[in-house]
Amino acid sequence: MTVKQQLENLLKKRILVLDGAMGTMIQRYKLQEEDYRGHRFKDWPYPLKGNNDLLSLTQPHIIGEIHRQYLEAGADIIETNTFSGTTVAMADYHMEDLVYELNVESARIARQACDIYTTQFPEKPRFVAGAMGPTNKTASLSPDVSDPGFRAITFDELRVAYKLQAEALLDGGADILLVETIFDTLNAKAALFAIDEIQEERRIDIPIMVSGTITDASGRTLSGQTADAFLISISHLNLLSVGFNCALGAKQLTPYLETVARNTEFYVSAYPNAGLPNAFGQYDETPATMVTQIHEYLDKGLVNIVGGCCGTTPDHISAIAAAVSNYEPRIPRPLALA
Repeated sequence: MTVKQQLENLLKKRILVLDGAMGTMIQRYKLQEEDYRGHRFKDWPYPLKGNNDLLSLTQPHIIGEIHRQYLEAGADIIETNTFSGTTVAMADYHMEDLVYELNVESARIARQACDIYTTQFPEKPRFVAGAMGPTNKTASLSPDVSDPGFRAITFDELRVAYKLQAEALLDGGADILLVETIFDTLNAKAALFAIDEIQEERRIDIPIMVSGTITDASGRTLSGQTADAFLISISHLNLLSVGFNCALGAKQLTPYLETVARNTEFYVSAYPNAGLPNAFGQYDETPATMVTQIHEYLDKGLVNIVGGCCGTTPDHISAIAAAVSNYEPRIPRPLALA
């Protein structure tokens, strides 16, 4: 049985739990510049504090411990520490040449943690999702208001960058590729095109999760797509799931999940923030409050995979895991032909 078949069998039986925020957990360690550098990069000529992906090389025990906390909380799927793991994003730290190693090692750390828990609890297998973030550039919009035709990056440059990341994640042991926090669907299409190339070259069927982000009350992505338009623009692909994460809290995400759930044959995922950030950029929503709002997803039968994004912790994931255990999963139904 392939991993994709295994996941599909599980998704028919129950709602799966995704982990919570990596960055929120890293902040708890109060790491300084020297912690990010470690011994290997102590003489690196550029600042490195804030490069969380690098911690997979310099502080792997911390990343492993965070994974273990989420697995202990009940997560079925954990994300690799690779949100910024492309040559595009790593250019900020002049670390483009480290991208393959960063992704392989991040996947390996997550794989090791999952394998331990799967061995201990074979009735609850755990899976590694290779996190592929949106990069810090957009292919659809100009960063220069005086030159609307200018683009900071091309589709092909994104495709090449994403392909390197995806290959490394798979080589490190990722089960799933998760194209997430999509604010520009053209960027996501580059990632998905690259994944498709890998599937053809390696003759494998990769479980692919796609997760967009609605940036504000307008109900649109940053590049202007509604939930409907976002779904239509990626629905030609063979995906495991589609859904939304980040930007909004669980309550604010509900109407967009409703749109996706009634218009797709794919499984639906949701991993919202722990509410909206306060004036200091912090997230105050408690696990109990968040779960109360997520019950609306469950009561309406909207989701198959649920987790947390910014501000969420193992306590939030534990509460979500307890809540979903009492519900049947959403059953995807073939859409009627027009």
